[in-house]
Amino acid sequence: MPQITDIPPEFVQAELDALEISLGQIIPPKHLDHNVLIATWNIRAFGGLTEQWEEVIDGSPKRNLHALICISAIISRFDVVAIQEVTGNLKALRHMLKLLGRHWSFILTDVTRGDRGNNERIAFLFDTRKVTLSGLACELVLPEDEAIHEGAFVRQFARTPYAVAFQSAGHTFILVTVHILYGSNPQDRLGELEAIAQWLERWSKEANAWDHDIIVLGDFNIDRMDDPLYQAFTSTGLYTPEDLNAVPRTIFSAPDEPDKAKFYDQIAWFTDSHGYPRLSMDYARSGSFDFTKDVMTSLSNQKLSWRMSDHYPLWAEFLV
Repeated sequence: MPQITDIPPEFVQAELDALEISLGQIIPPKHLDHNVLIATWNIRAFGGLTEQWEEVIDGSPKRNLHALICISAIISRFDVVAIQEVTGNLKALRHMLKLLGRHWSFILTDVTRGDRGNNERIAFLFDTRKVTLSGLACELVLPEDEAIHEGAFVRQFARTPYAVAFQSAGHTFILVTVHILYGSNPQDRLGELEAIAQWLERWSKEANAWDHDIIVLGDFNIDRMDDPLYQAFTSTGLYTPEDLNAVPRTIFSAPDEPDKAKFYDQIAWFTDSHGYPRLSMDYARSGSFDFTKDVMTSLSNQKLSWRMSDHYPLWAEFLV
């Protein structure tokens, strides 16, 4: 049976070569003690794996070694990556870690049970040559009197936000990753967005007192910039860099209709009263990465979404 660490077939290697060129043009290089590259990626249903390089007709799962080696090539360009939609099945994740090498590590939650949780985990992958764990790892749980109201009932987040502290070049930063409930309409998301914004605003003041940065990232399921969902997300002072405001988030975004593009994924942090970032690291630049031009180009976007993802990775570079 083929293995992810095998030399790939020529047609896969040709795609990898093209992908590496595109990555080099878009993603800044990794420099020890100079920068840290932080990314977030909702990888659709990231769980099972078909251990074949070739497409298997009617095969399940659709994601195979071809797709996974391309996903891994993208992940390897960053220092730490928050991944949403990791499922209870960890086969694809385990194989990707084999390919990334022994200097890569991970930390993740257990699956969230129930229909709302969709059997999903939240994970962080990180390159230990650049980034190490600082000690903190926790899920964000609301106090009983602040839980999200739904009629006469109150509840926690559908998928519990996950916070982990990392260290790089003497800087400690806490990454908080979320996957907000999508629901049947935008109103279903409003409660979670308001709750996470309020929770983080209080926590950020405590973290800043210890010279720890807080960066929030993940899939917030925000439809448009400045819509009620975005306003709820930024209501307590979270700031999204302008570089990200015009970049596409999903492979279904029409290039000729940027005003209709979804605003799902975000990377954000708090600013002070003068608008300066409450960060010890210096923000440099950010963007997304469109893999559709190089990977499995013969497939429709719908088919590609089950092999790669329906979301693009979103990234930000900070100088340390």
